[in-house]
Amino acid sequence: MKEVVRIENVYKDYQLGEQKVQALKNINLAFEPGVFLAIAGPSGSGKTTLLNLIGCIDVPTSGKIFINDQDVSGRTPDQLADLRARTIGFIFQTFNLLPVLSAAENVEYPLLHRSDVSAAERRKRVAYFLDIVGLSRFAGHRPNQLSGGQRQRVAIARALAIRPSIVLADEPTANLDHNTGEEILLLMKKINRSFKTTFIFSTHDKRVIAKADRLVRVEDGVIAHLGKRLHTKWTVIRPRAPADDGSERSESPSQTNNPTAHRAEN
Repeated sequence: MKEVVRIENVYKDYQLGEQKVQALKNINLAFEPGVFLAIAGPSGSGKTTLLNLIGCIDVPTSGKIFINDQDVSGRTPDQLADLRARTIGFIFQTFNLLPVLSAAENVEYPLLHRSDVSAAERRKRVAYFLDIVGLSRFAGHRPNQLSGGQRQRVAIARALAIRPSIVLADEPTANLDHNTGEEILLLMKKINRSFKTTFIFSTHDKRVIAKADRLVRVEDGVIAHLGKRLHTKWTVIRPRAPADDGSERSESPSQTNNPTAHRAEN
């Protein structure tokens, strides 16, 4: 099966003054299309760095990243921007809507940079995706006239308007109350099932993990364990420490009802 994301031997370093900080170490992952995947871990674990690399917002220090089986390593910033504009939708914790634009104009905005999408097609997509998220009658409202949940629905419609193969969501429920967050998660899960769009979350939220069918747990810049849901059970694998050749070996899978609490023995 074609892999929507493949990550091979990726390291990411940052320079803070004279100190080098290794944010990610020897990451190897692959995701098939249509997953609803949560990248979880404590603050500073590297999960947002990993999400940014998948989104081609940042580039690895070493290693390779493939999007839809295309190697994006070594691409120029303009080439990466074009890839994002056509392939990757983004949903942010703080919504990131333009305050002077209406809901419809915010949804349309990423399409204005696409010469292959006509004005008529833009209008069609805006109407369609605002209807999908239940905001057709709020199309003319600006963000300050919308609730937090409605703003996040606009952000979801904006992410879907480019017809992406991947939607990346960075803590999308963090600024929402419990009930609104639950509604947003159910909406995204429905879209995932209906459109087979891959959703990848960076999250602390146990509700996101509960709805995910794949889990990547990141701790101290390495993959602590991987989870795959089968019905109500999770199969969890914890990679071992890197081998002498730098590759990772994995232990045999085990099953659990709660992947966030699972820790395989060394």
